[in-house]
Amino acid sequence: MTKVVCPGSFDPVTNGHLDIISRASGLFDEVVVAVGINKSKTSSRLFDSDERMEMLRTVVAPWPNVRVAGFEGLLTDFCTSNGIAGIVKGLRAVSDFDYELQMAQMNSSLAQVETIFIPTSPEYSFLASSLIKEVAMFGGDVSQLVPPEVLPLLLERLAQRRQS
Repeated sequence: MTKVVCPGSFDPVTNGHLDIISRASGLFDEVVVAVGINKSKTSSRLFDSDERMEMLRTVVAPWPNVRVAGFEGLLTDFCTSNGIAGIVKGLRAVSDFDYELQMAQMNSSLAQVETIFIPTSPEYSFLASSLIKEVAMFGGDVSQLVPPEVLPLLLERLAQRRQS
């Protein structure tokens, strides 16, 4: 059984994330969507880790071989302790490759884990959670960029932030 992980912060989950997750689910027996829990970054996050995991559980429900988990610390430790053989990373541009290649090489030096790169579908190549948050904060329409279940949560949270 081939088990892989799709790691990220998913703050919030985007249609680009779902593109990679859905394609990985067709290639591997089990896909673990791993939400990084970094306590030092909680103030900069729009959603806390439990909220991000709940959003993900909702939007990955169509794929029975996909599950969501949180992790702290090194991704390679998470992989080792969960019997995960590969890390799936989406690549949007050459700049992603430069960073992700270094990360893949570091990860393989730490554990018996391979990194698999999946190019993002062209219609999602510009998506980043941070960009979506910024556009939505200023009233831009991001309804085609995030799952429909996520959009109202995103808009509500941004409205709360503007009021405080």
